[in-house]
Amino acid sequence: MGIDKAINIADLRRMCQRRLPRIAFDYIEGGVEDERGMGTNEAGFLRYRLVPRYLVDVGKRDLSTTLFGKTYSLPFGFGPTGTMGLFRRGSELMLAQAARDANVPYVMSGASNASIEAAARIAPDNLWYQLYAATNPAICEDLLRRARDAGVKVLMVTVDVPVRTRRERNIRNGFNFRHRLKPSIVAEALLHPAWVIEYLRHGGAPILDNWVAYAPQGANAIDVAEFFNSQVPASSQTWRELETYRKLWPGTLVVKGIMRPDDAEQAVALGADGILVSNHGGRQLDRAPAPVDVFPAIDAAVGDRATLMLDSGIRRASDIITALCVGAKYTFLGRAGLYGVSAGGLAGAKKVIEILRSELDLNMGQMGCPTIADLGPDSLWTESDVAPVVRRAPAAEAAPIVRAVGA
Repeated sequence: MGIDKAINIADLRRMCQRRLPRIAFDYIEGGVEDERGMGTNEAGFLRYRLVPRYLVDVGKRDLSTTLFGKTYSLPFGFGPTGTMGLFRRGSELMLAQAARDANVPYVMSGASNASIEAAARIAPDNLWYQLYAATNPAICEDLLRRARDAGVKVLMVTVDVPVRTRRERNIRNGFNFRHRLKPSIVAEALLHPAWVIEYLRHGGAPILDNWVAYAPQGANAIDVAEFFNSQVPASSQTWRELETYRKLWPGTLVVKGIMRPDDAEQAVALGADGILVSNHGGRQLDRAPAPVDVFPAIDAAVGDRATLMLDSGIRRASDIITALCVGAKYTFLGRAGLYGVSAGGLAGAKKVIEILRSELDLNMGQMGCPTIADLGPDSLWTESDVAPVVRRAPAAEAAPIVRAVGA
């Protein structure tokens, strides 16, 4: 099946799995420990139902939304995903181009293979940068300088990686740049010749371009990766470091990984402009709740003082709509973007956007919501509700029917 034949994100996932050897696909797909967190994220969205409102003029539908003073064409963008060059060379720059062409944000990972400067040349108005704190604070300061000089307007500081986690799929596969792969893994990889040819043609593992400047002189891709791993995660990172980033960064500051109202309060007090409610796609703490479940409490705490966004577990436009209805101002894709670009390069990245744009447009039309602003808590129903409450008229104010989990 070609990329043009994909009709949903699940199709792209299957294409991605066919193209990549198991060791690479498992790196994308895996979580930590029992991998319950990924299921928790998807189940969190499924607890909500979308309540349609009919006899509304939906002949024209507008999917645009304004975020930090910039109007984007869609309420979703590509979130940060690292080491993408392993799955397809140039993936980060392909996502940057797809984001530019669709007018949505692309957040470059702190563990990217492409450089900040290269992505900024492609998508100067759509590029955000994600910072992973380094043990050496001078590296963090220089990365902020480079992002600022490249014209990046939004910095996203990830705080949910205090220690390296136990990703058991990677352990079983022997996923380590230095270690010799098991014969069974090598044999399985040979069943994916297109990936193997690309991997060998480019000389093996891709380099982490943003980190070459900080590694020992003459370091190869493996040496740079090992240097990165010696610096990240910075287990000593505290609120003090976030305060430093706020002082150094002249643009918009977003904190990624907040899952508690009190942490959200502290982040806003230190000057965060936005918060991305996220559990890292279920890749950090396996028993963490779904972001969509904790979102209402965080919204109640700081929603009037910061721009709140959400990621983790989004596979359908109905998930995006649910996030917007509970109060998120924007959403970000993780694995969905990886599936598309790994399977089909730039065409695959654009297909992800096309699929979700179409789903979003149709679902909003069905719901009687011609604009993003029409989505709200009164469009949701959960099994704990006796009956859905629907607005009598578009202009009427209705009491929210969504309740935080446990309320």
